[in-house]
Amino acid sequence: MSGPLNGIKVIDCSRLLPGGFCTMLMGDLGADVIKVEEPGRGDYVREFLPFKGDQSYMHLVLNRNKRSMTLNLKSPEGVEILRRLVRDADVLVEGFRPGVMDKLGVGYNVLKEVNPRLVYCAITGYGQTGPYANRPGHDINYMGIAGALELSGPKDGPPTIPGLTVADIGGGAQMAIIGILAALIARQSTGKGQFVDISMTDGVAYWLSLFAGWYFGTGVSPKRGEHMLLGQFPCYAIYPAKDGYITVGCLEPHFWANLCSAIGRGQYIPEQLNIDDADRICDDLASVFKTKTRAEWDVFFADKNACVGPVHLVEEAMDDPQLRHRTMFTTVAHPTEGAIQQLGIPIKFSETLGQVRVPPPNLGADTDGVLQEIGYSAAEIAAFRELGTL
Repeated sequence: MSGPLNGIKVIDCSRLLPGGFCTMLMGDLGADVIKVEEPGRGDYVREFLPFKGDQSYMHLVLNRNKRSMTLNLKSPEGVEILRRLVRDADVLVEGFRPGVMDKLGVGYNVLKEVNPRLVYCAITGYGQTGPYANRPGHDINYMGIAGALELSGPKDGPPTIPGLTVADIGGGAQMAIIGILAALIARQSTGKGQFVDISMTDGVAYWLSLFAGWYFGTGVSPKRGEHMLLGQFPCYAIYPAKDGYITVGCLEPHFWANLCSAIGRGQYIPEQLNIDDADRICDDLASVFKTKTRAEWDVFFADKNACVGPVHLVEEAMDDPQLRHRTMFTTVAHPTEGAIQQLGIPIKFSETLGQVRVPPPNLGADTDGVLQEIGYSAAEIAAFRELGTL
Protein backbone atom coordinates (compact mmCIF):
# COMPACT_ATOMS: atom_id res chain seq x y z
CA MET A 1 0.00 0.00 0.00
CA SER A 2 1.37 3.41 -0.98
CA GLY A 3 2.00 6.08 1.64
CA PRO A 4 0.20 9.44 1.57
CA LEU A 5 3.29 11.19 0.11
CA ASN A 6 3.84 8.62 -2.63
CA GLY A 7 4.92 10.44 -5.79
CA ILE A 8 6.55 13.36 -3.94
CA LYS A 9 10.27 13.74 -4.69
CA VAL A 10 12.41 15.36 -2.00
CA ILE A 11 16.02 16.54 -2.32
CA ASP A 12 17.61 16.58 1.14
CA CYS A 13 20.71 18.81 1.24
CA SER A 14 20.60 19.12 5.04
CA ARG A 15 22.91 17.75 7.70
CA LEU A 16 22.42 16.61 11.30
CA LEU A 17 19.08 16.39 13.12
CA PRO A 18 16.43 18.95 12.08
CA GLY A 19 16.50 18.41 8.31
CA GLY A 20 17.23 14.72 8.63
CA PHE A 21 14.27 14.17 10.94
CA CYS A 22 11.98 16.19 8.66
CA THR A 23 12.90 14.26 5.52
CA MET A 24 12.85 10.91 7.32
CA LEU A 25 9.23 11.48 8.26
CA MET A 26 8.45 12.42 4.66
CA GLY A 27 10.15 9.21 3.57
CA ASP A 28 8.20 7.23 6.16
CA LEU A 29 5.02 8.60 4.59
CA GLY A 30 6.02 7.49 1.10
CA ALA A 31 8.10 10.32 -0.41
CA ASP A 32 11.15 9.51 -2.53
CA VAL A 33 13.92 11.21 -0.53
CA ILE A 34 17.34 11.69 -2.13
CA LYS A 35 19.96 12.60 0.45
CA VAL A 36 22.71 14.73 -1.13
CA GLU A 37 25.96 14.33 0.82
CA GLU A 38 29.52 15.60 0.74
CA PRO A 39 31.87 13.16 -1.03
CA GLY A 40 34.12 11.23 1.32
CA ARG A 41 32.56 12.47 4.55
CA GLY A 42 28.82 12.61 4.09
CA ASP A 43 26.44 13.98 6.67
CA TYR A 44 28.34 14.73 9.89
CA VAL A 45 25.81 12.63 11.78
CA ARG A 46 27.53 9.56 10.30
CA GLU A 47 30.47 10.28 12.64
CA PHE A 48 28.54 10.32 15.93
CA LEU A 49 28.74 7.60 18.58
CA PRO A 50 27.55 4.95 19.21
CA PHE A 51 28.32 2.69 16.25
CA LYS A 52 26.88 -0.62 15.07
CA GLY A 53 29.71 -2.12 13.05
CA ASP A 54 30.79 0.63 10.67
CA GLN A 55 27.56 2.61 10.96
CA SER A 56 26.73 5.41 13.40
CA TYR A 57 23.45 4.70 15.12
CA MET A 58 22.71 8.44 14.97
CA HIS A 59 22.73 8.05 11.19
CA LEU A 60 20.77 4.81 11.37
CA VAL A 61 17.87 6.37 13.29
CA LEU A 62 17.57 9.44 11.03
CA ASN A 63 18.04 8.25 7.48
CA ARG A 64 15.89 5.25 6.67
CA ASN A 65 13.58 5.47 3.67
CA LYS A 66 16.13 7.59 1.81
CA ARG A 67 18.59 7.20 -1.02
CA SER A 68 22.11 8.60 -0.70
CA MET A 69 24.14 10.28 -3.40
CA THR A 70 27.41 12.16 -3.04
CA LEU A 71 27.85 15.53 -4.72
CA ASN A 72 30.46 18.27 -4.45
CA LEU A 73 28.42 21.45 -4.51
CA LYS A 74 31.59 23.55 -4.55
CA SER A 75 32.30 22.38 -8.10
CA PRO A 76 30.52 23.76 -11.18
CA GLU A 77 29.68 20.21 -12.25
CA GLY A 78 28.08 19.50 -8.88
CA VAL A 79 26.02 22.68 -9.11
CA GLU A 80 24.78 21.71 -12.56
CA ILE A 81 23.87 18.21 -11.37
CA LEU A 82 21.82 19.63 -8.49
CA ARG A 83 20.05 22.00 -10.83
CA ARG A 84 19.16 19.10 -13.08
CA LEU A 85 18.10 17.06 -10.06
CA VAL A 86 15.51 19.65 -8.99
CA ARG A 87 13.90 19.89 -12.43
CA ASP A 88 11.33 17.27 -11.49
CA ALA A 89 11.62 17.51 -7.70
CA ASP A 90 8.79 18.71 -5.49
CA VAL A 91 10.76 19.71 -2.40
CA LEU A 92 14.30 20.72 -1.44
CA VAL A 93 15.35 20.89 2.22
CA GLU A 94 18.56 22.52 3.45
CA GLY A 95 19.92 23.64 6.80
CA PHE A 96 22.83 25.95 6.02
CA ARG A 97 23.19 29.46 7.40
CA PRO A 98 21.38 32.09 5.31
CA GLY A 99 23.11 32.82 2.03
CA VAL A 100 25.30 29.71 1.83
CA MET A 101 23.26 28.02 -0.90
CA ASP A 102 23.09 31.32 -2.80
CA LYS A 103 26.89 31.56 -2.77
CA LEU A 104 27.10 28.02 -4.14
CA GLY A 105 24.76 28.97 -6.99
CA VAL A 106 21.88 26.76 -5.87
CA GLY A 107 19.78 29.11 -3.75
CA TYR A 108 16.02 29.49 -4.09
CA ASN A 109 16.13 32.34 -6.59
CA VAL A 110 18.19 30.20 -8.95
CA LEU A 111 16.34 26.93 -8.45
CA LYS A 112 12.86 28.42 -8.80
CA GLU A 113 13.84 29.43 -12.34
CA VAL A 114 14.79 25.81 -13.01
CA ASN A 115 11.58 24.52 -11.44
CA PRO A 116 8.87 27.09 -10.56
CA ARG A 117 6.90 24.39 -8.73
CA LEU A 118 9.72 23.66 -6.27
CA VAL A 119 8.99 24.02 -2.55
CA TYR A 120 12.30 25.10 -1.04
CA CYS A 121 12.58 24.79 2.75
CA ALA A 122 15.48 26.31 4.70
CA ILE A 123 15.78 25.32 8.37
CA THR A 124 18.01 27.63 10.39
CA GLY A 125 18.49 28.60 14.01
CA TYR A 126 17.08 32.10 13.75
CA GLY A 127 15.53 32.40 10.30
CA GLN A 128 16.59 34.19 7.14
CA THR A 129 16.19 37.69 8.55
CA GLY A 130 16.79 39.63 11.73
CA PRO A 131 19.79 40.59 13.88
CA TYR A 132 20.58 36.96 14.82
CA ALA A 133 20.20 35.47 11.34
CA ASN A 134 23.89 34.66 10.89
CA ARG A 135 24.65 33.62 14.44
CA PRO A 136 25.75 30.03 15.12
CA GLY A 137 23.67 28.07 17.60
CA HIS A 138 22.27 24.81 18.83
CA ASP A 139 19.07 23.62 20.47
CA ILE A 140 19.95 24.93 23.92
CA ASN A 141 20.66 28.43 22.52
CA TYR A 142 17.37 28.62 20.66
CA MET A 143 15.39 27.46 23.67
CA GLY A 144 17.14 29.96 25.91
CA ILE A 145 16.41 32.90 23.62
CA ALA A 146 12.77 31.89 23.11
CA GLY A 147 12.05 31.79 26.85
CA ALA A 148 11.47 28.05 26.98
CA LEU A 149 14.61 26.92 28.80
CA GLU A 150 13.75 29.01 31.85
CA LEU A 151 10.63 26.89 32.35
CA SER A 152 12.48 23.62 33.04
CA GLY A 153 14.12 22.72 36.35
CA PRO A 154 13.61 22.98 40.09
CA LYS A 155 12.08 26.08 41.67
CA ASP A 156 15.18 27.01 43.62
CA GLY A 157 17.79 25.87 41.10
CA PRO A 158 19.05 26.79 37.65
CA PRO A 159 17.27 25.92 34.39
CA THR A 160 17.98 22.38 33.29
CA ILE A 161 18.84 21.02 29.85
CA PRO A 162 15.71 19.27 28.50
CA GLY A 163 16.05 15.58 27.80
CA LEU A 164 14.82 16.04 24.23
CA THR A 165 16.00 18.48 21.57
CA VAL A 166 12.80 20.49 21.51
CA ALA A 167 14.07 23.25 19.21
CA ASP A 168 15.65 20.91 16.66
CA ILE A 169 12.62 18.62 16.37
CA GLY A 170 9.60 20.60 17.61
CA GLY A 171 10.73 24.04 16.48
CA GLY A 172 12.62 22.90 13.38
CA ALA A 173 11.79 19.53 11.87
CA GLN A 174 8.09 19.44 12.65
CA MET A 175 7.49 23.08 11.71
CA ALA A 176 9.37 22.39 8.49
CA ILE A 177 7.25 19.44 7.46
CA ILE A 178 4.07 21.37 8.28
CA GLY A 179 5.31 24.27 6.18
CA ILE A 180 6.31 21.99 3.31
CA LEU A 181 2.99 20.17 3.24
CA ALA A 182 1.09 23.48 3.41
CA ALA A 183 3.15 24.81 0.48
CA LEU A 184 2.44 21.65 -1.52
CA ILE A 185 -1.28 22.14 -0.93
CA ALA A 186 -1.04 25.82 -1.91
CA ARG A 187 0.76 24.75 -5.10
CA GLN A 188 -2.33 22.83 -6.16
CA SER A 189 -4.19 26.11 -6.60
CA THR A 190 -1.37 28.50 -7.54
CA GLY A 191 0.74 26.17 -9.66
CA LYS A 192 3.84 27.60 -7.98
CA GLY A 193 6.21 26.49 -5.28
CA GLN A 194 7.59 28.86 -2.67
CA PHE A 195 10.32 29.48 -0.12
CA VAL A 196 9.59 28.12 3.37
CA ASP A 197 11.64 29.94 6.01
CA ILE A 198 11.87 27.90 9.23
CA SER A 199 13.50 29.39 12.32
CA MET A 200 13.96 26.92 15.17
CA THR A 201 13.81 29.83 17.60
CA ASP A 202 10.49 30.97 16.13
CA GLY A 203 9.20 27.42 16.43
CA VAL A 204 10.10 27.22 20.11
CA ALA A 205 8.50 30.63 20.75
CA TYR A 206 5.30 29.31 19.14
CA TRP A 207 5.44 26.35 21.53
CA LEU A 208 5.23 28.74 24.50
CA SER A 209 1.48 28.68 23.92
CA LEU A 210 -0.14 28.40 27.38
CA PHE A 211 2.82 30.04 29.08
CA ALA A 212 2.68 32.98 26.69
CA GLY A 213 -1.03 33.17 27.43
CA TRP A 214 -0.24 33.38 31.14
CA TYR A 215 2.10 36.30 30.50
CA PHE A 216 -0.37 38.02 28.15
CA GLY A 217 -3.08 37.75 30.78
CA THR A 218 -1.10 38.63 33.92
CA GLY A 219 1.92 40.59 32.77
CA VAL A 220 4.07 38.22 34.84
CA SER A 221 6.46 35.65 33.38
CA PRO A 222 5.63 32.10 34.50
CA LYS A 223 8.44 30.67 36.63
CA ARG A 224 9.53 27.22 37.69
CA GLY A 225 7.48 26.09 40.67
CA GLU A 226 5.06 28.99 40.33
CA HIS A 227 2.63 27.72 37.70
CA MET A 228 0.22 24.79 37.66
CA LEU A 229 2.20 23.07 34.88
CA LEU A 230 5.58 23.88 36.42
CA GLY A 231 5.34 22.10 39.77
CA GLN A 232 3.34 24.59 41.80
CA PHE A 233 0.72 22.11 43.03
CA PRO A 234 0.83 18.47 44.17
CA CYS A 235 -1.73 17.44 41.53
CA TYR A 236 0.82 17.84 38.72
CA ALA A 237 4.21 16.60 39.83
CA ILE A 238 6.86 13.91 39.73
CA TYR A 239 7.19 11.73 42.85
CA PRO A 240 9.78 9.18 43.96
CA ALA A 241 8.69 5.53 43.97
CA LYS A 242 10.58 2.68 45.60
CA ASP A 243 12.58 2.06 42.39
CA GLY A 244 12.44 5.29 40.42
CA TYR A 245 9.82 7.95 39.80
CA ILE A 246 6.15 8.23 38.87
CA THR A 247 4.17 10.99 37.24
CA VAL A 248 0.97 12.49 38.62
CA GLY A 249 -1.03 14.59 36.18
CA CYS A 250 -4.36 14.98 37.97
CA LEU A 251 -5.23 18.51 36.87
CA GLU A 252 -8.99 17.96 36.65
CA PRO A 253 -10.74 17.87 40.04
CA HIS A 254 -12.30 14.45 39.45
CA PHE A 255 -8.93 12.88 38.66
CA TRP A 256 -7.44 14.49 41.78
CA ALA A 257 -10.32 13.20 43.86
CA ASN A 258 -9.86 9.69 42.49
CA LEU A 259 -6.15 9.79 43.32
CA CYS A 260 -6.63 11.04 46.86
CA SER A 261 -9.38 8.53 47.59
CA ALA A 262 -7.32 5.64 46.18
CA ILE A 263 -4.30 6.27 48.42
CA GLY A 264 -6.28 7.10 51.57
CA ARG A 265 -5.77 10.86 51.46
CA GLY A 266 -9.34 12.02 50.95
CA GLN A 267 -8.69 15.02 53.15
CA TYR A 268 -6.64 16.54 50.33
CA ILE A 269 -9.48 16.55 47.80
CA PRO A 270 -10.56 20.14 48.60
CA GLU A 271 -6.92 21.24 48.90
CA GLN A 272 -5.94 20.63 45.30
CA LEU A 273 -5.01 24.26 44.61
CA ASN A 274 -4.19 25.35 48.16
CA ILE A 275 -0.87 27.03 47.53
CA ASP A 276 -0.20 27.60 51.23
CA ASP A 277 -0.25 23.89 51.98
CA ALA A 278 1.15 22.61 48.67
CA ASP A 279 4.65 21.79 49.92
CA ARG A 280 3.37 19.80 52.91
CA ILE A 281 0.93 17.83 50.74
CA CYS A 282 3.69 17.10 48.19
CA ASP A 283 5.94 15.78 50.95
CA ASP A 284 3.18 13.56 52.32
CA LEU A 285 2.32 12.16 48.88
CA ALA A 286 6.02 11.50 48.29
CA SER A 287 6.12 9.41 51.45
CA VAL A 288 3.16 7.39 50.18
CA PHE A 289 4.54 6.81 46.69
CA LYS A 290 7.88 5.64 48.07
CA THR A 291 6.17 2.57 49.51
CA LYS A 292 5.68 0.80 46.17
CA THR A 293 7.61 0.24 42.95
CA ARG A 294 6.57 1.85 39.70
CA ALA A 295 5.15 -1.45 38.45
CA GLU A 296 3.16 -1.91 41.66
CA TRP A 297 1.69 1.58 41.35
CA ASP A 298 0.89 0.91 37.69
CA VAL A 299 -1.16 -2.12 38.69
CA PHE A 300 -2.69 -0.29 41.64
CA PHE A 301 -3.94 2.63 39.53
CA ALA A 302 -5.04 0.56 36.54
CA ASP A 303 -8.73 0.78 37.53
CA LYS A 304 -8.69 4.00 39.56
CA ASN A 305 -9.25 6.49 36.70
CA ALA A 306 -6.42 8.73 37.82
CA CYS A 307 -3.62 10.17 35.67
CA VAL A 308 -0.64 8.32 37.14
CA GLY A 309 2.20 6.57 35.30
CA PRO A 310 5.81 5.47 35.51
CA VAL A 311 8.92 7.40 34.50
CA HIS A 312 10.63 4.92 32.18
CA LEU A 313 14.22 4.55 31.10
CA VAL A 314 14.49 4.39 27.30
CA GLU A 315 14.99 0.61 27.46
CA GLU A 316 11.88 0.29 29.62
CA ALA A 317 9.85 2.41 27.20
CA MET A 318 10.78 -0.04 24.44
CA ASP A 319 9.17 -2.82 26.43
CA ASP A 320 6.05 -0.85 27.40
CA PRO A 321 2.93 -2.78 26.29
CA GLN A 322 1.18 0.31 24.91
CA LEU A 323 4.13 1.40 22.78
CA ARG A 324 4.71 -2.17 21.63
CA HIS A 325 1.06 -2.49 20.67
CA ARG A 326 1.36 0.70 18.65
CA THR A 327 4.48 -0.66 16.90
CA MET A 328 6.62 2.26 17.99
CA PHE A 329 9.75 0.11 17.94
CA THR A 330 10.70 -2.12 15.05
CA THR A 331 13.66 -3.44 13.07
CA VAL A 332 14.80 -3.28 9.46
CA ALA A 333 17.42 -5.36 7.63
CA HIS A 334 20.59 -3.41 6.82
CA PRO A 335 22.81 -4.65 3.95
CA THR A 336 25.98 -4.78 6.07
CA GLU A 337 24.87 -4.60 9.71
CA GLY A 338 21.99 -7.07 9.75
CA ALA A 339 18.84 -6.27 11.71
CA ILE A 340 18.95 -2.74 13.11
CA GLN A 341 16.52 -1.26 15.60
CA GLN A 342 14.30 1.59 14.50
CA LEU A 343 11.59 3.81 15.88
CA GLY A 344 8.14 3.10 14.50
CA ILE A 345 5.95 5.58 12.63
CA PRO A 346 3.86 7.75 14.98
CA ILE A 347 1.16 8.76 12.49
CA LYS A 348 -1.33 5.98 11.83
CA PHE A 349 -3.51 6.15 8.71
CA SER A 350 -6.52 4.01 7.95
CA GLU A 351 -5.75 3.76 4.24
CA THR A 352 -2.37 5.20 3.12
CA LEU A 353 -0.04 3.64 5.66
CA GLY A 354 3.48 4.81 6.40
CA GLN A 355 6.18 2.13 6.25
CA VAL A 356 9.81 1.53 7.09
CA ARG A 357 10.53 0.41 3.53
CA VAL A 358 14.30 0.53 3.21
CA PRO A 359 17.22 0.78 5.66
CA PRO A 360 19.45 3.85 6.01
CA PRO A 361 21.76 3.95 2.98
CA ASN A 362 25.51 3.64 2.93
CA LEU A 363 27.24 6.84 1.82
CA GLY A 364 26.73 7.36 -1.90
CA ALA A 365 25.07 3.98 -2.39
CA ASP A 366 22.56 5.38 -4.88
CA THR A 367 24.68 7.97 -6.68
CA ASP A 368 24.87 6.15 -10.01
CA GLY A 369 21.21 5.22 -10.02
CA VAL A 370 20.03 8.76 -9.27
CA LEU A 371 22.30 10.24 -11.95
CA GLN A 372 21.10 7.73 -14.52
CA GLU A 373 17.49 8.64 -13.69
CA ILE A 374 18.15 12.26 -14.62
CA GLY A 375 19.85 11.38 -17.87
CA TYR A 376 23.58 10.98 -17.24
CA SER A 377 25.42 8.14 -18.98
CA ALA A 378 27.85 5.72 -17.36
CA ALA A 379 30.72 7.49 -19.13
CA GLU A 380 29.64 10.88 -17.82
CA ILE A 381 29.32 9.50 -14.29
CA ALA A 382 32.83 8.03 -14.51
CA ALA A 383 34.13 11.41 -15.66
CA PHE A 384 32.47 13.14 -12.73
CA ARG A 385 34.27 10.74 -10.39
CA GLU A 386 37.58 11.58 -12.00
CA LEU A 387 36.90 15.27 -11.41
CA GLY A 388 35.98 14.73 -7.73
CA THR A 389 32.39 15.82 -8.34
CA LEU A 390 30.95 12.66 -6.74
